[in-house]
Amino acid sequence: MSQQSEFKILSDNRSAAHDYFLLDRYEAGLVLTGTEVKAAKTGKIQLKESYAEVADNEAWLMNAHISEYSHGNLMNHVPVRKRKLLLHRREIEKLRAETREKGLTLVATRLYLKNGRIKVEIAVAKGKKFHDKREATKAKEMQAEAKAALARRARQ
Repeated sequence: MSQQSEFKILSDNRSAAHDYFLLDRYEAGLVLTGTEVKAAKTGKIQLKESYAEVADNEAWLMNAHISEYSHGNLMNHVPVRKRKLLLHRREIEKLRAETREKGLTLVATRLYLKNGRIKVEIAVAKGKKFHDKREATKAKEMQAEAKAALARRARQ
């Protein structure tokens, strides 16, 4: 019996892969209010500056910007606030241990809808230096040139 899971990306943090080496990835649930869910489902979310942190045996998503819901009333949510991440205790302990290492942080890479629930993917990341970014750009350019050469050769 195979189940098809509904998977729709609501927001993507593309700059995370450019600024960090992404190591381990975790899927976490997110505690949201009603207007936050409605705004997120319409794509009104920004993860560019967001990160996660572990404090008091709980994981939190920080600096994620979910715009106010257009049809919300006076009880609309605050766009930038810390939001609780839903993870297993073992995962939280593992994340705490990994972030204590020098130079490692937790970065939100994408937010998506899976089986009707909003999930966030967080990655353990190590910051890239300027020369690392340059090398990655050079490797991408070389790959693109090789792919173009193969395409030209195939057309001949």
